[in-house]
Amino acid sequence: MSEKENGRKRQPDLSGTHQEQDINLLLVDDEEEFVTVLSNRLGKRGINVRMAFSGSSAIQTLRRQDFDVAVVDLKMEDMGGIEVLQIFKKMVPNMPVIMLTGHGSEQAARDGIQHGAFDYLTKPCDIQDLVGKIREAVQQGGQ
Repeated sequence: MSEKENGRKRQPDLSGTHQEQDINLLLVDDEEEFVTVLSNRLGKRGINVRMAFSGSSAIQTLRRQDFDVAVVDLKMEDMGGIEVLQIFKKMVPNMPVIMLTGHGSEQAARDGIQHGAFDYLTKPCDIQDLVGKIREAVQQGGQ
């Protein structure tokens, strides 16, 4: 049961072209339906997704498991994405974090970059754009 020991719920066995490596992603957003749909879509593209529906839940998850990259919503009920980003950067400084904003606040997303985010995308974003940004972040290692 090495998959469970690694904290992975499943290993997609797809024959797609972008299967050169497993990517473990922490997806953080308080919109549960959005997270579930996005998680399924990313899973079909060979990305292992762990979902967290709040900032505090994401922090607890990151304490228990290693991730290659995180995608964090900017606006959440319990704590803001910038606060989550700052805590993530203290916990795992080299883990890239991509911010999502659906609130038309590109300035706030740019503030996230000043606090160490790898990049940001506005919701709704094209799945291929998100996958490309995730792969780019993992390749660059959050640098």
